Amino acid sequence: MIGRTFPAFLDLPPLASAVGTVRLPGSKSISNRTLLLAALGCGTTRVCDVLDSDDTRRMLEALVALGVNVSGDAANGEVIVEGCAGRFPVASAALFLGNAGTAFRPLTAALAMTGGTYELSGVPRMHERPIGDLVDALRGLGVQVDYLGNDGFPPLRVRGGDIDLSRPVRVRGDVSSQFLTALLMALPVTGRAAVIEVDGELISRPYVEITLALMARFGVTVGREGWSCFRIPADAAYRNPESVHVEGDASGASYFLAAGAIGGGPVRVEGVGRDSIQGDVRFADALETLGARITWGSHWIEARAPESGRLKAFDLDLNHIPDAAMTLAAAALFADGPCVLRNVASWRVKETDRLAAMATELRKVGAEVEEGTDHLRVTPPPTLRSAVIHTYDDHRMAMCLALATLGGIPLRIDDPGCVAKTFPEFFEAFAAVTVPRSVPVIAIDGPAASGKGTVAEMVAAVLGFRYLDSGAMYRLAAYAALRAGVALDDEAGVAAVARRMNIDFSDRRVHLDGEDVTDWIRTPNISAASSRIAALPAVRAALLWAQQSFRAAPGLVAEGRDMASVVFTDADLKVFLTASVEARALRRHKQLMDKGMHASVTALSQEIAERDARDSQRAVAPMSRSDDSLLLDTTDIGPQEACDRVLGWYRQRAGR
Repeated sequence: MIGRTFPAFLDLPPLASAVGTVRLPGSKSISNRTLLLAALGCGTTRVCDVLDSDDTRRMLEALVALGVNVSGDAANGEVIVEGCAGRFPVASAALFLGNAGTAFRPLTAALAMTGGTYELSGVPRMHERPIGDLVDALRGLGVQVDYLGNDGFPPLRVRGGDIDLSRPVRVRGDVSSQFLTALLMALPVTGRAAVIEVDGELISRPYVEITLALMARFGVTVGREGWSCFRIPADAAYRNPESVHVEGDASGASYFLAAGAIGGGPVRVEGVGRDSIQGDVRFADALETLGARITWGSHWIEARAPESGRLKAFDLDLNHIPDAAMTLAAAALFADGPCVLRNVASWRVKETDRLAAMATELRKVGAEVEEGTDHLRVTPPPTLRSAVIHTYDDHRMAMCLALATLGGIPLRIDDPGCVAKTFPEFFEAFAAVTVPRSVPVIAIDGPAASGKGTVAEMVAAVLGFRYLDSGAMYRLAAYAALRAGVALDDEAGVAAVARRMNIDFSDRRVHLDGEDVTDWIRTPNISAASSRIAALPAVRAALLWAQQSFRAAPGLVAEGRDMASVVFTDADLKVFLTASVEARALRRHKQLMDKGMHASVTALSQEIAERDARDSQRAVAPMSRSDDSLLLDTTDIGPQEACDRVLGWYRQRAGR
């Protein structure tokens, strides 16, 4: 499964509802802990329903490189691990661990206890994730650990030696619970009593509970005094059980439970339930405080929307479920007021700076977001807007933001392959429990000065539909390219700029990345620049999805030159609106005169005729009437009558 390829981006359609059942993949946290414990123990263990993902692959590759005998295949959900009784057969190795914190931190500590010399590295982001507190704790035990890059961060060189357990091991608990987990899992290898004392508040305690429960499953019971002191008994040793079943991923369950709470439901997740050892099942409790209707089974959880149909605003301390808390940030888009997510500072040292990333992406879809040092305040917008979601090589960013499509908007997810870290088949599972929304589109094409823009705006206003001026999209792309210093003949460069644009048409104004650029894009130089880039195939391809992304509830009226023939070929109503060259010239003449600008009707007629010829003969997307469009000649009628005719055609087709 992990060998599968993903596209550069994935377009998600607007969704109407969510209902169904999802069988969850195995938990990443349980899978990697179990694999390492089995490798450190005595005997052979069959690990069933192990997660097949990037992170577990990194752990398995490392164990094999260390000489551990591993058979079976995670792709088939089962691997068999022969333990090495606390001493890895290979005493020197270089291990690449990607961005897998659940592999990097515990392996660092385990290798420190087992002797030998090892180098551990990962992807660039892994080298930005702090590990200094774990290194300090290991150095305090007499282990030689060298930074091979920046102090406090991977990559590392670890040289095991004599371990000094005469005094307690001290480790900070307020950065990542993985540091404590790493020490807890590694110290029993010494066979001696050990005490770990935690400095500061321990965050993410449910993940430590997973560690303790799995260690007990492998024969080592840890004593503890609250969350500040942990005691490893003397003569502790891991004894491998015959088999271990990996629960479904509770963090992964959060996306589908939220979908049920937002999209009506019921949505049931199988693989976790009231008997789970994972703290992230408490996400269901958080949803319940928002009004969602939650039902529990031993190994399943089910979510439905609130009786009121809308989630309640919330202000919650989410330190106990930091990963699943990200899903609540997306759910806040559907709440009835501002929402606050507190005590989530650990987001900053995850696969990306999740506080900053989540704030950025939620703003793209219309939310007002306040980013604090350890909190987010999210105010949902009256209506969501479509956007291109940057995922930061972070699986949870992609999966959380997919929920925004339940607001009736399409989204483009960049780098959807990042979900392979924990849930390679997420998008297939999400599609299986969601129902696309049918969004009507009226496509109005026509030549310059035919009045299509005026008529389209009027129709959209009457129906309450969104309005798309496709010509403005090219002017915006030209403006954005010039502002970014990209040459207009740099086809790839302009296309890249076009793909990144965040556009909003509202109140007869045009906004680009939050800036009102209505007047700027109507200047002669921008108009000329837009004509140049409109002939570039890569730019047209880049803007195709941007135009299609305006298709959102309750409907869309799109006007341009190829709306019916290229962009919205499945439009509910297609209209080709035209007028004689003379009538169009007179209209343009009046517009210019009203602005105090002198113009000749004869010259305007010639200019319009020449443009018609160019538009119909150009190699890329020539203007032409779609075979199934209705012709509307406005030579002798005004905008109101034209609007009424379009509305009559639409209502007739819609059966209204």
